[in-house]
Amino acid sequence: MTTAPPRPHPWTGSAPPPARGARLAFSARRLRIAAVYGTLLAATTAVFAVSLMVGDYAIALPDVLLALTGEGKRLDVFFVQGVRLPRAWTAVLVGVALGIAGGVFQSLSRNPLGSPDIIGFTGGASTAAVATILVFGGTMTQVSIGAVIGGIATAGLVYLLALKKGVQGYRLILVGIGINALLLAVRDYLMTRADLTEAVAAQVWMIGSLHGRGWGEVIAVAIGVGVLGPAVLALGQRLRLMEMGDDTAHALGVPVQTTQVTALILASALTGAAIAVSGPIGFIALAAPQLARRLARTTGTPIFGAGLMGALLLVTADLVGQRALAPAQLPVGAVTAVIGGSYLIWLLYREWRTGRA
Repeated sequence: MTTAPPRPHPWTGSAPPPARGARLAFSARRLRIAAVYGTLLAATTAVFAVSLMVGDYAIALPDVLLALTGEGKRLDVFFVQGVRLPRAWTAVLVGVALGIAGGVFQSLSRNPLGSPDIIGFTGGASTAAVATILVFGGTMTQVSIGAVIGGIATAGLVYLLALKKGVQGYRLILVGIGINALLLAVRDYLMTRADLTEAVAAQVWMIGSLHGRGWGEVIAVAIGVGVLGPAVLALGQRLRLMEMGDDTAHALGVPVQTTQVTALILASALTGAAIAVSGPIGFIALAAPQLARRLARTTGTPIFGAGLMGALLLVTADLVGQRALAPAQLPVGAVTAVIGGSYLIWLLYREWRTGRA
């Protein structure tokens, strides 16, 4: 039995090459991803500009541009360069860090609930930071170091407890939730043993806020993102292959356990660097990777897109927190909790409807 020859193209009269459809689909997918990432970047830039303009002391956009160069009214320069610009940059960089970290955890667990604030890494970083504040009376630098160490230590503990013939996503999440509950209990115990002044300071930090953040915080989180972000992105291809299963990834030459450990350490350090300057801001790491994935329609978790989405979500949430009840300000952690809680309910409902929960 012979196969029929390919049918001629209705316009050219010749048969198209077999891979042409695949190449076109690949090109269309890349164009869509580029368009989505460009839109996220443009939207973040627009919200960033608005955050420099609005406030109790409003500044027009042309005056903002002058103030960025050090020109214009002295009061404009003070508010733009000294108050609003470092806060906006902190929001962007913390959002990038949390988005990338959330993308890594969801890729490793192969579960949309696999984010650092759900499975304990945020709890480890925040507990270590609170202990540094309450027990050691640490400075901001020491709190930052403590948060990073706490996040990495929690990652190592969760990984070791979840390790049984490889790390399975559901086991990683369940172990992380249990460790998170224990860490939160330790944190609450430390709060009860602290004096009132220290407890209030720690409680304000735990809410998650960008109020009063200056250039010191911007530099700290920028160093974390600049060093750890490229290292995580370099693992992107391995993580995408591992989402197909450990056996498949191993057959394709991916060192599975080495990649898991490296990715966990890097993502936990990113989480700690973000939390150290902003407090434990929830749900950005949970929502950003999934929203970026749905917009770009990718099969795997888009690490770079998750960072862009995290920046947009956090700078927008901070702007809402500043202006929703003006002149009073809401901590950005409260705003993200409302948005993220609603998103989590929708996600659980969707998982239930599709029979995966």
